Amino acid sequence: MEQGIKSSGHKIVRRVSRFSRRAGAEGKEHIRENFIDRISHVKNVRLLILEWALLVLAIIMLSVTQSFLYAESYAVTTFTSGGTYSEATLGRVNSLNPLFATTSSEKALSRLMFQTLTSVDYSGHIGLGLADSITTDDSGLVWTVKLRDGLKWSDGEPITNADVIYTVGVIQSPSVITSYSSNLTGITVADVDGSLVFTLPAPYSNFSSALEFPILPSHILSDVSPSLLLENNFSSTPVTSGPFTYNASQSIGSAGEKIVYLTPNKSYYKGAPLLDSFAVHAYLTTDDIITALNSGSVTASAELLPTDADKITSTSIYEKQTALNSGVFIFFNTGYSAFSSKPLRKAVQQGIDMRSLRAPVGDEADLDYPLLSTQIDIEKFPDLPEYDPETAKEEIKKLNLNSDVPIRIATVDSGYFPALADNLKFQLENLGLTVEVNMMAPGQDFLVNVIRPRNYDILLYEIELGSDPDLFAYYHASQVTENGLNLSNYNSAMASDALLAARRTIDPSLRNAKYSAFLKTWVEDVPAIGIYQVNLSYFVNKNVRSFSEDNRLVTATDRFTDVSFWATEKTSKNRTP
Repeated sequence: MEQGIKSSGHKIVRRVSRFSRRAGAEGKEHIRENFIDRISHVKNVRLLILEWALLVLAIIMLSVTQSFLYAESYAVTTFTSGGTYSEATLGRVNSLNPLFATTSSEKALSRLMFQTLTSVDYSGHIGLGLADSITTDDSGLVWTVKLRDGLKWSDGEPITNADVIYTVGVIQSPSVITSYSSNLTGITVADVDGSLVFTLPAPYSNFSSALEFPILPSHILSDVSPSLLLENNFSSTPVTSGPFTYNASQSIGSAGEKIVYLTPNKSYYKGAPLLDSFAVHAYLTTDDIITALNSGSVTASAELLPTDADKITSTSIYEKQTALNSGVFIFFNTGYSAFSSKPLRKAVQQGIDMRSLRAPVGDEADLDYPLLSTQIDIEKFPDLPEYDPETAKEEIKKLNLNSDVPIRIATVDSGYFPALADNLKFQLENLGLTVEVNMMAPGQDFLVNVIRPRNYDILLYEIELGSDPDLFAYYHASQVTENGLNLSNYNSAMASDALLAARRTIDPSLRNAKYSAFLKTWVEDVPAIGIYQVNLSYFVNKNVRSFSEDNRLVTATDRFTDVSFWATEKTSKNRTP
């Protein structure tokens, strides 16, 4: 049986072998007949072959292109974390203590590094900052503020009620010169059952706006005398509570130009910003800022005027404008100068050609009153006198002023102010007055030597009008002090009563009526003359994300309201189809 199996196997193998030889021979013959023998005919159809090859190649390329385009349609370029944002500011950085911030550079740094109890929100209204809640009693005299839980300084120490109480005491100290003093005059604050209780000398319906002052760390400064606070090391290396914290400073040359480098504050209650760093480059002139923008040395600047736009040659920089709740005024010193004479003030009011005075200002909006139409809802603002220079000259002649004593105009040497001062001087001289102009760099020296002692007859100056139509600080008689902001030394019982009544009134219609009465008195008494409402011109690189143009800004530094979302780095991400 075994022999039979072997014989069958041999037969199968022989058959397979013969089949393989026959298939191989037939295959060779097939290849020879259908391929090798026909190669010589290729030249007759070469054009057709080329056309087919190109068609196949085109189909492949179209398929690849289609795949690429589909991928691009699902991808989106978005801003991401990382990068450095460099902003050019104007003015020296003499101190990083926010209470002493006077130059634009110092104010920008203050806003970036320090948080306040309340702050302006995206809508331009007062919202909550470090405060978690703010309530008042029925009298409007007692206000209770509760801080947010878990607040920390950049060094990890908790932000407490003690910090707020300490800061209020420093602001109220007579040895400290700060713009926040007027809002806290006569106010006491205490820690009651874990809450801050502010007691006011008189009702104030919008006291929340007065709480927008930066807080200082008492665990570092409590043993420092207020008079020595400006010279303390804290002024150069502060511990902060805002979105950024201090990293380093670099002085450029010997004139005062400086770069302050900031890094994200990981303890910030809103979370660390997207940026890896923020550099504030403090320049001394706008020409230097223009050069920096054109060269790409900085990302943006809020220090230039609309008229500077034609000096920006870089195609990467564009300008965006937004109105601020700030105004430029002519303030008459009604207390200790020739302008204590109401007839002289009224004559100047009548004799100044406002169209000519405003000519250098460009696109800025005219501002005739100390209140903005967006702040108050009244049917009709009081009429202003018609321009009549000849009548004004006659009235000034009747006053028999001493021509040997010049009218002193004081202003700051920045922006439109030099041109405005020259124009005002020219017009006043045409009215028969002798005039001299004193221009100083903006900063602490101007506050100490000009503002505080009221060392002027006319002050040409910009003031912040705030989110609320409260002019108490600028025109109430109680603010005629060295630390007060009544820049006109204006002392009117009618105006003071109207302002105080408006402060104490919660009903909007009644408040508007009180402010309407104040405006009539203001126009009649002429403590000041409005010139224009300030716009913020922000020149910024097109490839970065800065503040949203939908935000309503009250002051220039309100551009930093959403600084946590500013970005310079981009990435590509796929989106869901």
